[in-house]
Formats: sequence, C-alpha cells, structure tokens
Amino acid sequence: MLAACADPDDGGASGDSSAGDPKSIAFFGFAKANSFSVATFEGVKEQAAKAGGKAEFFDSNFDAQAQIRQLQDAITSKRFGVFVLQANDGTAVVPAVRDAVRKGITVVVQFTPVGTRYDTAEPQVPGVISLVDVPTLNGERLGHLGRDACKQVKAKPCKVAYFEGLKTLPLDNARTKAVVDTLKTVPDVDVVAQIEGGYTRDTGRKAMQDLLQAHSDVNVVIGSSQALFGAEDAAKGKKIQYVGNGASRQAVKAVTEGRWYGIPYLPVKTAGAKAAELGLAKADGKTVAASTDMSSLAPNGGELTKDLIASSGITGEYDE
Repeated sequence: MLAACADPDDGGASGDSSAGDPKSIAFFGFAKANSFSVATFEGVKEQAAKAGGKAEFFDSNFDAQAQIRQLQDAITSKRFGVFVLQANDGTAVVPAVRDAVRKGITVVVQFTPVGTRYDTAEPQVPGVISLVDVPTLNGERLGHLGRDACKQVKAKPCKVAYFEGLKTLPLDNARTKAVVDTLKTVPDVDVVAQIEGGYTRDTGRKAMQDLLQAHSDVNVVIGSSQALFGAEDAAKGKKIQYVGNGASRQAVKAVTEGRWYGIPYLPVKTAGAKAAELGLAKADGKTVAASTDMSSLAPNGGELTKDLIASSGITGEYDE
C-alpha cells in the first residue's frame, strides 16, 4: 500500500515560496454535478474541519482547460497551502502542478494519475502525493468481473459489450484497453461492442439502445455505474449481467439485489478524507506516504460481488 515516503521538502518550496494557509485546501474536482466528486469533497471538507482548516470546491465541469486555469488562479491567489486534484486530463495539468509544487503548495493527486502513465500509482511529478485508482488496474478488475459474470450465462461464446467513459479522456482510453485486453485472454468470451457510455443515465440509456439494435443477444454489459442505471431502463426484460464501475449506495444495492453481477468498489468519501489527511500532514512538515493505491482502502482489492458485499457489510458512501 505504501510504496514510498515523501520528505516534506522533496520537490517542495523554493526560495520564492508562495504557498498560502497550510490548513486551507483547494479541491479541484471533476464537476459539482458529479456525485463521485461531491462525495470525495465531503471527505476532504470533513477532514479539513477536524484539523481546524477549511476546503473549497473548484468546479471545472469536466473541462481540462478550465481546470488548468483554476489551478493557475489558485496558485496566484496565495490562499491555499494544499491542493487536492482530480485531474480531467492528467497530462495537460502537469505544468500547473509543477508550478504549485515549486511555490511550496502541497499537492495531492487524487483518483486520476497526473502524468503520461496510467499504469502506476507512483507520483509522476516530483514532490506530489499520489492517492490514485490506477486506471489499467481498474480496467483489469472490470475485465475479471466481466469474465466471472460470463460464467453465470449459458451462451458460448459469452457476448460482452463495454461502455467506455469518454473517448476524449486519456484515462478512459487506458482503462478501455485494459478491459478489452483482459477479456480477450478468456476462452469463449467475445467483446462484441465498444460504445461511449459516458457518466450519466441518459448517455447510458442511449448507448444501450444503440447496442441492442446491433447485438440484441448481448450477455454482459460493463460500464460506469451512472451509465448502467440508464442501460437497465433501456433493456427491461432482457437477461443481462451487468458490471458497474462505481461505488454509490445504489450500485452496491444493485449488486446486493442480484440485478448486477459486481463492481470494483472504492470507499470514495474515505479516500477524500485520506487525501486531506495526507496533504495537511505534509503541509505541517510531517513525513507521509508518497504513494497509495486507492484499491488498498477496500476489501478484496475492490472486486466485490453479492456474497462479498454481504460478508463485508459495505453499503456505499454516496448517492448517485
């Protein structure tokens, strides 16, 4: 879980330190309309309050360039000693992140890697703290659950469709490749479609409608939990095994009820609190873990099915 330790001065402040209040956190989330980001921020905010600090949500609404501008403005403002960053584009934000570290701001890279690699939890910008869900490993977990879901159906080959997130996001492209590559190694499993399913009920509903027009006999559908709730609406009456990529209370309930086969589970609010805890500790001069894989915060590495959810007592930490 802890790959390395970060010296509080490693890659940190230079002679021209412009860091602000070490107990003030700027949270750069994907979007305020995204329940995942909101739940993460709740963890950040609660942990900041416990430490006598505060946190502010910067809403980029999934716009990579808007997020870069927000980072630059927050650096210039000298209001914040800690950044917690969910990067929309992990490559595009690298210069702004480097600048923040040079100015003495503690940066916690949260959920999505910052850098060009999507197969490691290790920090790719010197001086940052990394608390991420490695996209390729997440893709492999989705592939494993898809493989096991195929064992529940009699069809041979088992026909699987993967609903990608957003084709414009490098993270989603890396995850998609990992899902498909994992499934291709399984005998009697055929990936019949890759469709952009997005992260909303509406996009998932449209993706399922398109899928059923081309492959009405699909057996397993994998995609974001938000998309799958829409997909279920469009496929009522169909016997389909679903694998959802999400950890909301509704996703956990879907697995518990047997509507979905399984999910890669992450304790989102807990992870937000952990990000704030690490950032505030480093800003206070303490030595903290430089790298943590988020899946280590969940039982069974996060691959949960009905029986494992029942035995663990997990209910989810946020609502869709």
